[in-house]
Amino acid sequence: MDEPMAGLGTGGSQALTGFLNTLRHEAPILLVEHDMDAVFALADRISVLVYGEVIATGTTDEIRNNAEVRRAYLGEEEAV
Repeated sequence: MDEPMAGLGTGGSQALTGFLNTLRHEAPILLVEHDMDAVFALADRISVLVYGEVIATGTTDEIRNNAEVRRAYLGEEEAV
């Protein structure tokens, strides 16, 4: 699915996330999405791309804690 949460408000996104969560037990889902709450709620594995290049792949916890992902998407610098 390509950005199914696009244009939805919080309630709509939560409802669709709930629906997709029931489907994921029936069949694999490939999700391209910027709504990270939805991604973290649904994903078993995540691949993060920047300009078409994969910079990280892992579990939700691995992605949340990945310094390169945080730098690319949040502009965070590593603590010195």
